[in-house]
Amino acid sequence: MAKIAIFYGSTSGVTQGVATKIHELIGEEVCDIYSMEEDFMSVDEMLEYDYLLFGCSTWGSGEVQNDWRDPLFDMEMDKPDFTGKTVALFGAGDYVTHGEQFVSALGTLYDHFKKLGATLVGEFPTDGYTYEYSFAVRDSKFVGLPIDEVNESDKTDERIASWLEILKQYFPIASLETA
Repeated sequence: MAKIAIFYGSTSGVTQGVATKIHELIGEEVCDIYSMEEDFMSVDEMLEYDYLLFGCSTWGSGEVQNDWRDPLFDMEMDKPDFTGKTVALFGAGDYVTHGEQFVSALGTLYDHFKKLGATLVGEFPTDGYTYEYSFAVRDSKFVGLPIDEVNESDKTDERIASWLEILKQYFPIASLETA
């Protein structure tokens, strides 16, 4: 069976909560989950999996969450080969307080893993989102799933379910648990 893993960084717990929901819906028996702070040891762990979901919130003026900084720097230096790996992105943002850089960290991850040869999937429509700017928008779609638990927590479950339906085309997740 194909291997799926979720790697996420979370400061306030929002991205962790989203990662946990996704993990439960995909199924714990087919998907592993790693906190970038507590569980991540090296990029070799990521390379053991064929299908990867990366979760990251956006901080400051569009930066990745702290737990991603050192691993991304190391990968920039070492240039590991992600060819043959299918990667999907999700992340937390706050469109009211940080609408000028809403989930922009996803755009950074997208560019980073694309350079390393990964196949990026899971783009998500911008319809229904309010924001000023996002580095995560390419060709009028988000490069992954944006979640705003601060202002739109009532939409989170529906957005996750819609995104996982999109991922079924690319990931071996034929049947999903019901929420």
